[in-house]
Amino acid sequence: MKKLYTTILYLSLVVLGFSSCNDYLDDIPKGSRIPQTLADFEALIRDEYTNHRVDIRQAEILLNDRFITEATLSFYPLDKANYLWDESADRIALNRSDEATYYTGYAGISTFNLIVENALSSTEASEAEQRELWAQAKVLRAMSYFNLVNYYADTYEAGNAADKRSVPLITSADINAPSSQVSILELYDFIVGDIEEAIPYLPRVSQTVLHPDLGTGYALLSRVYLQMANYGEALNYADMALDEHDDLYDWTAYYNDNKAVIEDPDAYVTTPSPMGFDYVENYNFRHGSLSRIATENNILTDRADRFEPGDARFLSRWKVRTVGAETFYNSTLSGYFNYGGITTVEVYLIKAECLARTGQTGNAMDMLNRVRKTRILPDVYQDLEATGEAGAIEAIMNTKRNELILTIIPFCDARRLNAEGIYTVGFTKTYNGESYALTPDSHLWTMPFPQGATDNPGNGTIVQNVNK
Repeated sequence: MKKLYTTILYLSLVVLGFSSCNDYLDDIPKGSRIPQTLADFEALIRDEYTNHRVDIRQAEILLNDRFITEATLSFYPLDKANYLWDESADRIALNRSDEATYYTGYAGISTFNLIVENALSSTEASEAEQRELWAQAKVLRAMSYFNLVNYYADTYEAGNAADKRSVPLITSADINAPSSQVSILELYDFIVGDIEEAIPYLPRVSQTVLHPDLGTGYALLSRVYLQMANYGEALNYADMALDEHDDLYDWTAYYNDNKAVIEDPDAYVTTPSPMGFDYVENYNFRHGSLSRIATENNILTDRADRFEPGDARFLSRWKVRTVGAETFYNSTLSGYFNYGGITTVEVYLIKAECLARTGQTGNAMDMLNRVRKTRILPDVYQDLEATGEAGAIEAIMNTKRNELILTIIPFCDARRLNAEGIYTVGFTKTYNGESYALTPDSHLWTMPFPQGATDNPGNGTIVQNVNK
C-alpha cells in the first residue's frame, strides 16, 4: 500500500518515520522541514487538495446523478458498466487504474494518522491546543474511513456486520505500518470511537472551515448512527449538532438576486457558487470529485425531472442545453462546492427521518418543510403533509437526494434503505432504445477495490468485497 503515501512523501522522509522504531535519517536534509511545532502539524490540515478531497465518481455515475457523454462511455468501460447498470460486466477487471477514491482517501488518512501520533508531543503549544488538533485529526480520519467503508464494502447491517470484510484499517503514518482488513463492525466501532474520543476537545468555533468543530463532531456521529440504522442515537446527535449550528441558506433570495441571468434561456454564463468555504450551512468543508475552482457536473434530463417544481436551488445551478445530439442540464455555478463535508441541511433531514421513524410524523414534516421554505419559490411553495411513516420517509428522502446530489450521501442512503428492505431504492431507464434497471439487491451497490490496491497491499492483505 506504499502508493497511498506518495502524496505526502515530499514533506520529508523523516515525517513518516516519527512513529517507527528506526530513524531514517540522522541529519535533516538540506531544504527539508520536519514537522515539530503545533503549527507545522496544523498546516497539514490546511492542505485541502491532498487531504480534503472526496472522490466518489463511480457512485455518482451508478446513481445516474451526473451526465456522461457518449464519448466518455465509449472511452471508459468502467463508467459504462456503472452508468448502464451492467451486472455482467467484470468491474474488477475494468478497474485497472489507481482509482482516486481509494488513494485520495488513504492519503488523507495517512496525514491524519501523522497528526494523531504527534500532535500531543508537538512543541510551541499548550496542552489544550495540542488536544484540539489531535481531536480534529481524529474526526477527519473517521470521516475518511466512513466514506471508504461505504464505497468499497457492503452497508452496515447489525446482523452480519461482524462477518463481512470492510477496508484496510491503518492507524500509523509509518510507510511500513501493518494493515488489517477488519470487519464492517470493527471499522464502525473504530469510527465511532475516534469521534467520541475527539468530542471533549473540539472547539465551539474552529480556526478554519477545514478544521472540524464541535458541531462537526456531533453531525458526523449523527450521520454514522443513521447509517447503522440506530435512529435514536442519530436523532440525539442531530439535535446536538443543530444546537451548535442550524443556519440554512436562502436559495430563493439567491434566485431572485440572479433572476435575469437564470431565466434567460440563451445565457450560459455562470454565477458565483455560494457553496464554498463561507457557505452558511457548513459544519466543515471538503472537496468532492472536483477539487478545484470549477463549474459543477452537468446532470441528466431524467435526473432534473426529479426536482420539485420551483426549486430555486436547482434552478440556480443547472439549465437545459443541447450540444450536438445530446441534451442535458448544464451547470451554471462557478466556484467551490462543499461536496465532501457536512452541512446543516443534511442534519435537518437526518432529524426529520429519525422523527418519522419514531412515530413523530407531524414533527418530521415540520422539519422537512423548514428546509423547503428556503428552497422552493414562494409562489410555488406549499407545505408537504404525510399521514404516516411511509409517506413522510418518501417525502424526506426525495428532498434529501436532491439536496445532497453529487455527494456520497444519496449512495449511502440507498444502500441503507435497500439493506433494510422496506423503503428500497432502484431505478429504471431507457437509453438508446434499450431498457435498463438497477435493482435494490444488485451487487453494483458495492464498488470493487482498484487493481493497484489489491496487487500492492503494502504490509497487509486486501480481499475484494465483490465478485465482479
